[in-house]
Amino acid sequence: MSQFKKDFLLANSNYLLNHSVGRPLATVEQAFKDSFLSPWQNSGREPWGSWLEVVNNFQSALSAMFNAPIEQFCPQVNLSSSLTKIVMSLASLEKTNTVILMSEIDFPSMGFALQKALPQGAEIRFIDKTLDITNTNVWQQHLSKDIDLVFISNAYSNTGQLAPVAEVISLAKELGIISVLDIAQSAGVIPLNLQSVRPDFMIGSSVKWLCGGPGAGYLWVNPDIIEQCQPKDVGWFSHENPFEFDIHNFNYNQSAMKFWGGTPSITPFALASHSIEYFAQLGSENIRAHNQSMVDLIVSEFDSELKSPLDKAIRSGTVILDFSDKQEKIMDALADANISVDARHLGMRVSAHIYNDADDIQQFIDVVKANY
Repeated sequence: MSQFKKDFLLANSNYLLNHSVGRPLATVEQAFKDSFLSPWQNSGREPWGSWLEVVNNFQSALSAMFNAPIEQFCPQVNLSSSLTKIVMSLASLEKTNTVILMSEIDFPSMGFALQKALPQGAEIRFIDKTLDITNTNVWQQHLSKDIDLVFISNAYSNTGQLAPVAEVISLAKELGIISVLDIAQSAGVIPLNLQSVRPDFMIGSSVKWLCGGPGAGYLWVNPDIIEQCQPKDVGWFSHENPFEFDIHNFNYNQSAMKFWGGTPSITPFALASHSIEYFAQLGSENIRAHNQSMVDLIVSEFDSELKSPLDKAIRSGTVILDFSDKQEKIMDALADANISVDARHLGMRVSAHIYNDADDIQQFIDVVKANY
């Protein structure tokens, strides 16, 4: 049995759905009470001092996870809002012939946000979904000097692929193209060191491999571009001095917190900071190694059904399997066995976390084989 099972609330299930929502820590309820409820319930004083410390803890956890200074991170509601704020903050993207490059297999919400945030006449160019997004040459063939911004997903949720992030960012820098890195599907399971891989912006969430629940998004801003950013969606917490209270005077915070906005939610960050601290201490490299050992067990049994990459260098934490006309029967059998997976157009998605072990994978394999 995995030594980590006791640390999480697994509800007596075999949970292999970590690409969607990660399981909560067993200590999350007490941590939430201590950081959010207690300052509100057990004191006659205004709790904002304690609540803002929650946000600072969230930034600190991100700092430890991704190896970058605290002030370069800003809490966000979600990735779509973050991307909208980024695009609308840059004067260089306000021209009518702005060109954005992204992939057809990016999460649709990112495309929706770009369509509405960009000025009329702007163009979104897509790398065709039939092309190999893991191949640096594919990106190189699409990157050109007329492109203003490239959107890169570290991992792709429906294909189990990894983009060549460092190479694409390097190519973008050579051409003067702004880069935005989406780590929603990779944060926690794919190591990322922002001291070595330095996009202009990074956006992410806490709901999946970081097991922090929804609503705790984040934005990282490279200090080389921060001065160019003039966010339009602002509020008093975007101000360099939120408590100045002069309605006639607004000065941007000089850090990434200029992207924050009005009065913040605290609850999501109280939950997520506790979880991210846990995983930062454990280390993404260790999580990645364990996840890939579980992936190896699956692909060794279902190599002909495999739709996600076999090569470890280009595969994410998610395995995609296609069981053709038996898929629905197998999905029903897995549900009956209390094994959680899901399916998209390429096939069944299976994702093992640090709290899954070889017994979990063997149970999954046995149920599939019994119904295939």
